[in-house]
Amino acid sequence: MSFDEKAARPIAELVAAGESVDALYAELLRAFETERGGVRSDDALKTFRDRWLGRKNGLLSATNDQWLKLAPRELKPQVGKLQNETRKRVEGDLASLQETLAAAGRKRKAIDVTLPGPRRDLGARHPVRLVLEECIEIFGSLGYSVAEGPEIEKFFYNFEALNFPPDHPAVDEMDTLFVTDDTLLRTHTSPNQIRIMEAIEPPLRYVVHGKVYRNDAPDATHSPMFHQLEVFAVSESTTLGDLKGTLEYFAERFFGKGTKTRLRPSFFPFTEPSAEMDVTCPFCAGRGCRICKQTGWIEVLGCGMIDPNVLRSAGLDPDRYQGFAAGFGLDRFAMLKYDINDISLLYNGDVRFLRQFR
Repeated sequence: MSFDEKAARPIAELVAAGESVDALYAELLRAFETERGGVRSDDALKTFRDRWLGRKNGLLSATNDQWLKLAPRELKPQVGKLQNETRKRVEGDLASLQETLAAAGRKRKAIDVTLPGPRRDLGARHPVRLVLEECIEIFGSLGYSVAEGPEIEKFFYNFEALNFPPDHPAVDEMDTLFVTDDTLLRTHTSPNQIRIMEAIEPPLRYVVHGKVYRNDAPDATHSPMFHQLEVFAVSESTTLGDLKGTLEYFAERFFGKGTKTRLRPSFFPFTEPSAEMDVTCPFCAGRGCRICKQTGWIEVLGCGMIDPNVLRSAGLDPDRYQGFAAGFGLDRFAMLKYDINDISLLYNGDVRFLRQFR
C-alpha cells in the first residue's frame, strides 16, 4: 500500500492492520525527506509545498482528517502530539528550503553594470486626497479659507455647543467612541465651527476637513473612520439663498456641467432650517438607473442655516449674525466620482488600486 493510500485511511484501520502510530509518522517524515531532495527550483518548491501543506489535497491535511480527527480516544494524545510535531518539522524545512533556493538564485544571477537601474515608480495621490484638493480649489475660488482641528475632541465642542440634546442617539456609546467621560474621537468636523467662531470675528468663510469616527460596523458603504468636509459662512447678511447658490455652484463644478440640485427638508440639531441636498445622478444624468434606484437623484450632503443656539455657544449674537453650514463625506464623494463600489478599497492599501489615480 502506497503512503498516499495510507494517509487516506482512518488510523484505526491501519493500527488494526498491524501498523503502529510511531511507525506511520516516521514513514511520513521519510517520505517528506525523500521528496524534498528532488526540489531544485521555485516551481518545484510550489508543487512540493502544495502536496504537503495544501488545505484540500495536502498530505498533512489528509492525515489531520483521517488520523487525528478520526482517532479513537485512547490514541488521540499520541496522534495529536505527532501530528503537531510533524507539521512544525515540515513547515520549518520548507522555509529553510525556500531561503536556500532564493540564496542560490541570487548567487547565480549575473549583474550587468551597463544596464539601467531598476525603475522606481512614483507614488500616487489617494482618491480621497484628490477629491479633497478639488473641493478646496472650488471653495477657494469663492474666497473660503481652509482649517483643521483636533481629532480627539471635548464633549462640549462635539455635542453641547452644537445644540445636541442630552438624550440624542449620537451621544450614546453605541454611536460614539469615547476616550474619557469628557473626551471622544470626534464624530464630525462641526466642532471646528465653534472653535473658529470663538477665535475669529465674522465675517467668516471656512472649509474644514479631517478624519471623523463613528462606532459603525464596517461594510461596503460604512467605516468606523472616514473623512469629512464641512463648509460654513457667518456674517450679518448671510441667507438661505447664499447657501443654495453656493451649493449649486459647487455641485456643477464637482459633478459636471448641467448637474441639477434640490433641497429636501430635514433635521440636524445644529442647523435650523435644515435640508439634505440631492444631485442628478452622475451615472445616468438623471434618467434613472440601478445606482439611483430609478429616481434620477442621489443624496450627497446635509446643510442648513446655523442654529441660533450654536451661535450663542460660540459667543456670537444671533440677532446680529447668521450663517449656513454644509457637510459631506469625502470618501463617498470619491466613490461617486470614481465609481468605487466598496469603501474598504480606500483603506486596504492595495497598490494596484491606488495606481489608477496618478
